Amino acid sequence: MRRSFLQIRWKSLLHPWQQVDWWLFALPVGLTILGGVMIGSVELKTGSTGLSVQHWVTGAVGLVLAMAIARQRYEPLAQWHWITYGITIASLLMVKAIGSEGELGAQRWINILGFHVQPSEFAKIGVIVTIAAILSVTPATTLPAIGRILALIAIPWALVFLEPNLGTSLIFGAITLGMLYWSGAKLGWLLLLLSPLVSAILFNVYLPAWFFWAAIVGAVAWNSLPWYRVGTLLALAVNLVSGGLGQFLWSLLKDYQKRRLIIFLDPNQDPLDSGYHLIQSRIAVGAGGLWGRGLHQGTQTQLNFIPEQHTDFIFTAIGEELGFIGSMLVLLVFWMICLRLVIIAQNAKDLFGSLIVIGVLSMLMFQVVVNVGMTIGLSPVTGIPLPWLSYAKFGTLMNYVAIGLVQSVANYRQRKLF
Repeated sequence: MRRSFLQIRWKSLLHPWQQVDWWLFALPVGLTILGGVMIGSVELKTGSTGLSVQHWVTGAVGLVLAMAIARQRYEPLAQWHWITYGITIASLLMVKAIGSEGELGAQRWINILGFHVQPSEFAKIGVIVTIAAILSVTPATTLPAIGRILALIAIPWALVFLEPNLGTSLIFGAITLGMLYWSGAKLGWLLLLLSPLVSAILFNVYLPAWFFWAAIVGAVAWNSLPWYRVGTLLALAVNLVSGGLGQFLWSLLKDYQKRRLIIFLDPNQDPLDSGYHLIQSRIAVGAGGLWGRGLHQGTQTQLNFIPEQHTDFIFTAIGEELGFIGSMLVLLVFWMICLRLVIIAQNAKDLFGSLIVIGVLSMLMFQVVVNVGMTIGLSPVTGIPLPWLSYAKFGTLMNYVAIGLVQSVANYRQRKLF
């Protein structure tokens, strides 16, 4: 009798989260715990203490937020998306007006009652909700629909880019492309959207490669645009002009951002300054071998050869102290998270919920790829933290909020996941 009562009581407690994906709670929590362990392994040598505990406390608060959000229906967000968009823009404008300046002149934070809030992190969630609401009514199956999305995203993107925050502005691009694709945009159109960026790089680096790229762009435009003759000429013209545009955007970057992008091609050009991060990071990851040197045993990590290893370069500590096996297990966890997100997106009851999930998927996947890539020298250093593992208090909270939105979509779907 008592056992039946306890079972009923337990089921009643779990009823508000009856259809949530519990794996999607467990995996981020596991990463947060591991992140705290690795931060604790390196924090004494960085001159900081208590960061691991702060990381775990932030994760606990984030988990509570995620579970609370999972109980709420996500559908009303579609009706309030313009308010969400307005709050996003207003918060980014506040950064320019009253934001505090951090390292290297970056102005990204607002001090509220002693807490440093980073509006660009909230902006990622706001952009996802706004795009999902609009595309759920007008899918990206036409060029005007895509143009509308690009016009909306241009304002928050520009505000974040000018903070300056190159990494988050790139995340906005990844979110937009992923959601446009899921909403029905042709792959050729998405390639044409990316083509000016590629042209800006090739035009200023290697002109013959730009000619080859222009030929590809012309072929894609010819085969994918409805007005193929005019469209092809327009696509070629845009890619030609983007060479000069690239110079303009380059002039907007801070000196340290320029050095990061240039030194990525050859870190040995400046091994004691701009290339130091990349060189030391690759040495540390390689030194870990198959099984790693063990906690508190990494030479590069414990001797503090790598700056910012508790934030942007936490994967370096994982690679050295836990080795190839530990690194691959971490990547496997991220892959499982992405898999769960795809399953939830496929089983969502409406396009709005499905697009929210794909936006979160695009955001997380891009951050993981870029962060791990810069750690092993496959991408430039952009200051993008590794979700749930890096010490990034407000970023960690927003990642849990994003998971809470996904869980709301899962919790109020019409059929169970398999």
